[in-house]
Amino acid sequence: MDRLKEFVWPYAGMLYRRELRGHCEDFVRGLLSDLSRKSTEPIAERAGKHRRGLQRFIGESDWDHTPLIDKMCGHVVDEIGSPEAVLAIDPTAFTKKGKASVGVARQWCGRTGQVENCQLGVFLGYISPKGRTLVDTRLFLPQEWTADEGRRELCHVPKSIKYKTTCELALELFRERRELLPHAWVAADAEFGRSQIFRAALRQMEERYILATEPRQRIREAYPSKLEGNRRTAPIMNAFQFKDGLAAEDWKRVEVRTGTKGPIVVWAARVLVQATLRQRKDKAVEWLLIVRTEAREPEYRYYMSNAEADISLETLVSAAAARWGIEDCFERAKGRVGLGQYEARSWVGWHHHVTLALLSLWFLVLEQKRIGSRTPAITLQQSAEAIGELLRDPKMDVQELAGRITNRLRRNEEARLNHWRRAARTQKLRAPLVNEAQ
Repeated sequence: MDRLKEFVWPYAGMLYRRELRGHCEDFVRGLLSDLSRKSTEPIAERAGKHRRGLQRFIGESDWDHTPLIDKMCGHVVDEIGSPEAVLAIDPTAFTKKGKASVGVARQWCGRTGQVENCQLGVFLGYISPKGRTLVDTRLFLPQEWTADEGRRELCHVPKSIKYKTTCELALELFRERRELLPHAWVAADAEFGRSQIFRAALRQMEERYILATEPRQRIREAYPSKLEGNRRTAPIMNAFQFKDGLAAEDWKRVEVRTGTKGPIVVWAARVLVQATLRQRKDKAVEWLLIVRTEAREPEYRYYMSNAEADISLETLVSAAAARWGIEDCFERAKGRVGLGQYEARSWVGWHHHVTLALLSLWFLVLEQKRIGSRTPAITLQQSAEAIGELLRDPKMDVQELAGRITNRLRRNEEARLNHWRRAARTQKLRAPLVNEAQ
């Protein structure tokens, strides 16, 4: 409880009224609690406060969320900053009913895999060897919103906000944060990686990237070893077609990381290519990285990178895999601190709720880092559940709580060891299947 107060105070202290500072602490405690729904009304009820005060604090107050994000970014650098970190960009959708909430529209929802009524936020994640968290965001406004003065006025969208694509919002985030956050790589999903404009902008900023792209990415081998007939340049083809022409010796087995059920292994190949658009090739030479899962029916993933020629294949694969960290952050933020459980409809309401959810996630990361230094096996979810119970009942028997967590950790460790033993016994049996897959 003392650590939570110490954590919140520097952020709450940036708000200009005592009442707002109190609401800030109450709201963060509510987001960290074990409430099933983390919107203003249940949080106010848990805190013993009138709901209208918290509703005004989130949805109507004019406090600026930006200084809180700035301060959090500096804190992130102090605690988990690393020159080996990855800056990961990814959009995430929040399904909503009705048409009144700011930015809501019929658009692609990655969570459900179909077009839905939802809001879309572009998020920046910091993935470091010391930890990972979400550090900033932009709300995407579709053109139907930016062009509708009536809807903008109802949701108090600032006049300075113009239509920007998700790629433009992502680049805006990078330009604002990249000098503060030490990193070695920029990573993103195929929505950004397939854009030559996005990749060119990162090259102009001298950022090293590893960006997922689509199987239908049009490429031409930059330095082909063999050309048929009188060809002077390699033929243009899709990335998935190029994959089919690779020989067995082009693939290399790479161990990505250690999982609970054994080492996570993939097969990878790479080649220098030039991307093409409407039959015109990009002058930039990039790596096309192809990653194949180790399975009877393997899945393939494709990436574009401007990494230096001497970067190893293992390093490329590791950087590509690091983007998974932002997906894990989304899962934590939505599942543990109510990132998407807001009911505010206004521009400021969305940013206020999301900012305090990012602060709450950051507190969990810090607590996990502290506890993990003594109990490495404990997960963030177990830490979050314990914090939630303590917030609900500060007088509970903490020894009993610690005992329950310890028993769960022992069961998890026994399961992990059994998985590893089975993996070791089947390793020789699986080897011939790997050779066939080549």
